[in-house]
Amino acid sequence: MRMSQTVIRPDKNPPKEAATINHRLLVQAGFVRQLTAGIYTYLPWGLRVLRKIEQVVREEMNAIGGEELLMPMLHPAGIWKQSGGWDSIDVLYKLKSRTGKEYALGQSQEEVVTPLMSEFINSYKDLPRAVYHIQWKFRDELRAKSGILRGREFYMKDMYSWHESQEDFEKFYEEAKKAYLKIFSRLGLVAKATEASGGSFSDKISYEFEVLTEAGEANILYCDECEFCVNVDDIGKYDEGGECPSCGKGLLKPSKAAEVGNIFDLGEKYVKAFGLQFSDQEGKKRYPVMGCYGIGISRTMGVIVERFNDERGIVWPESVAPFKVSLVSLGAGEKTEEIYQQLVKAGVEVLWDDREESAGVKFADADLIGNPYRVVVSERTLADGEVEIKRRDSDTTERVKLGELVDRLI
Repeated sequence: MRMSQTVIRPDKNPPKEAATINHRLLVQAGFVRQLTAGIYTYLPWGLRVLRKIEQVVREEMNAIGGEELLMPMLHPAGIWKQSGGWDSIDVLYKLKSRTGKEYALGQSQEEVVTPLMSEFINSYKDLPRAVYHIQWKFRDELRAKSGILRGREFYMKDMYSWHESQEDFEKFYEEAKKAYLKIFSRLGLVAKATEASGGSFSDKISYEFEVLTEAGEANILYCDECEFCVNVDDIGKYDEGGECPSCGKGLLKPSKAAEVGNIFDLGEKYVKAFGLQFSDQEGKKRYPVMGCYGIGISRTMGVIVERFNDERGIVWPESVAPFKVSLVSLGAGEKTEEIYQQLVKAGVEVLWDDREESAGVKFADADLIGNPYRVVVSERTLADGEVEIKRRDSDTTERVKLGELVDRLI
């Protein structure tokens, strides 16, 4: 992509309303624009990042047997009244049509997916099953804040599973947990599986996947000797500095954290509400155990920015960067065109800054945008048959022969 041909322009001035790093940098670098509090437009570069996160999530959900579908976000009020959510969930957006019919904007999909799957789950032979969708969701937050970490409209993956027994659910939960940790590792994040309450979804203990960051809303205690971690906003029986209840070796340390995923044991709550039953091997009707698995894709994008930045801008992990290379031409347009075409042909994603701007402006914008590599083509380096290459996460610049550049970047 050529910067001279895109509508996006990085902006030196941070938005006045930005209270978090992700909000400030994503707007300045040209990834998003805020329409109103909690509602954002994802510009072309931001959409590239969102799609890359989405694809990592999709690959790992497919790997554990999830089947992707797409469910509607406009729901008739009746299914929410049937589950009890219409009156108990305060963040549910409620609408009324011109004909007086009531609807809700989906803040989750249990009310849609459970009656749907009752068509397909009738026997123990139909279990286990797992389906997921990736879709926009809506919540009537009193205070939409922290940039894209907490929005009124947000992009999320929801997976649901059904099992013949609690034992089978717990087996699948362990598979999902490993998949989640692999997802966040691929995205460059270290997420902690954290004990929390089930909220409005379940009266059982749930697990959140939390990333340590000062921009997060959760208060957690974690042990650095083992994997134990707990959300003390939900479960208040542990004390800072106390002995770890899991390993007995480490002490519990406090931190702010941002939730990027969760797993709920829904038990029989929704299958009973919607009459989803199966016939077991003895022909008896039973309710399956149901699980719910969420990952906030747009929130994860914000958390990545909170974790990977410096005083100059964003430092994207390579797996989600909008482009692999920021190509900067300094008075060597014809040769840069040739290099650009070579890289694109080799499958390298390139953002070519071909604007009529100074070197300082181009370097500053490349740092702000945060692609993993910057390649500079100038008459000076070309005289030696070389270009300059620099990683975004390093201050070291080196020269590379033109014939070696593609191999360095693929």
